Amino acid sequence: MGLFSGIFMGVVFGIALMAGWARMMRYRSAKRVAKAADVKLLASLNRDDLKKICGDNLPEWISFPVYEQVKWLNKKLNKLWPFVAEAATLVIKESVEPLLEEYRPTGISSLKFSKLSLGNVAPKIEGIRVQSLTKGQIIMDIDFRWGGDPSIILAVEAALVSIPIQLKDLQVFTIIRVIFQLAEEIPCISAGVVALLAEPQPRIDYTLKAVGGSLTAIPGISDMIDDTVKSIVTDMLQWPHRIVFQVGGIPVDISDLELKPQGKLSVTVVKATALKNMEMIGKSDPYVVVYIRPLFKYKTKVVDNNLNPTWNERFELIAEDKETQSLILEVLDKDIGQDKRLGIVQVPLNDLEIQTEKEIELRLLPSLDRLKVKDKKDRGTLTVKVLYYQFNKEEQLAALEAEKKILEERKKLKEAGVIGSTMDALDGAVSVVGSGVGLVGTGVGLVGTGVVSGIGAGAGLVGSGFGAVTSGLSKAGKFMGRTITGHSGSRKSGSSTPVNNAQENGGGAKPL
Repeated sequence: MGLFSGIFMGVVFGIALMAGWARMMRYRSAKRVAKAADVKLLASLNRDDLKKICGDNLPEWISFPVYEQVKWLNKKLNKLWPFVAEAATLVIKESVEPLLEEYRPTGISSLKFSKLSLGNVAPKIEGIRVQSLTKGQIIMDIDFRWGGDPSIILAVEAALVSIPIQLKDLQVFTIIRVIFQLAEEIPCISAGVVALLAEPQPRIDYTLKAVGGSLTAIPGISDMIDDTVKSIVTDMLQWPHRIVFQVGGIPVDISDLELKPQGKLSVTVVKATALKNMEMIGKSDPYVVVYIRPLFKYKTKVVDNNLNPTWNERFELIAEDKETQSLILEVLDKDIGQDKRLGIVQVPLNDLEIQTEKEIELRLLPSLDRLKVKDKKDRGTLTVKVLYYQFNKEEQLAALEAEKKILEERKKLKEAGVIGSTMDALDGAVSVVGSGVGLVGTGVGLVGTGVVSGIGAGAGLVGSGFGAVTSGLSKAGKFMGRTITGHSGSRKSGSSTPVNNAQENGGGAKPL
């Protein structure tokens, strides 16, 4: 009896054990199948899908395996940061302060560092990838993130008001492109390039706080500083713009690393329809600012008391990189004090066909940053004609020299008081001669109580003092072969570097 009961219990226990094992195997198999399905689904996600799920804090090496983690580099950077921060502070102060002055908004008379310290928290490098390896060059992209504790105080002066402003809670998220030009001698690097990639868009977040005062002491100061920071990043650091430096103190040829113009964009501002009225009495007085780079801005004439204005004015602008740059068109309302934005729109140059004129009707937006758009009301449309022309090598070099000379002339205009900032928009374009870029006009001549240009040259003010006429400031003269007339540019007005004028012998933008 005991034998049979033992055999029975052994069989039952064996069957139960086998059934349990089979069940566990089926469970593990189903789990593996489900996990494989999840992995397959995750693998099908693109960059935008991952950004939506994980937000902007997603490290590049997660979505792109070509980015390699560099934990060892972060450990070394943490140890070296006190020394790196001290050296970087001196470099930033020497290089950024001139940019603050150059890009200073019209409403601010002085903008410089009062205190600058990068703090004790080192930045973090989430990953590095070698974008390409060509003969004589190494190109690397660095996923750079910094949520540090810097102490940055700006000394801001405007009219009779002076106030220190502190930048707090600074955070930087960007991809830094570094290009090294190799050499045969130690340190094996003769020159390099540093730039911020335009995609993903660089993020520089901070809050402003007045030290011992209120930000309301200078109306619009927050927007002015935001625009200055954005303009410096976009126009100086964001790819294709770059900083070129030499290593080792030995002069080398860096022409291959410098940014060269690729082509010119002919833009005809035709008309606008159904603009938003910003006036309590009467209608807005619109004009259009045209530019590719924030440092080079030009504007149309002002059409008084009209919500459906017609301009038919043409501008020709230099483009350095067709794939990444955009044409910016901003419609503003001329007003006493600061001009008001009626709408803004951008046209990516990459969407344009070479040497094919195209007429486009563009719907105006309150801001290019969709996240800041609160007003969803219709702001009207702007009609423009665009034509892109590709430079050959000779035209590239000529346009590069023209761009440098135009910058010098704008600085002279600023020193003469014709414009408040090098970022102010000018009425019109610069002459060209033949297929190259020939500049007409040099220097600034001082005569009597005003600043008066020579014949076909320089810049001038007509009138007593600085040309004060009745309630406004009237400016007139010649700048590089074309007339500058009385509408003072607003802080946000702009243009890009012109190559040609509608009239090759000088004068204003000619209606088509």
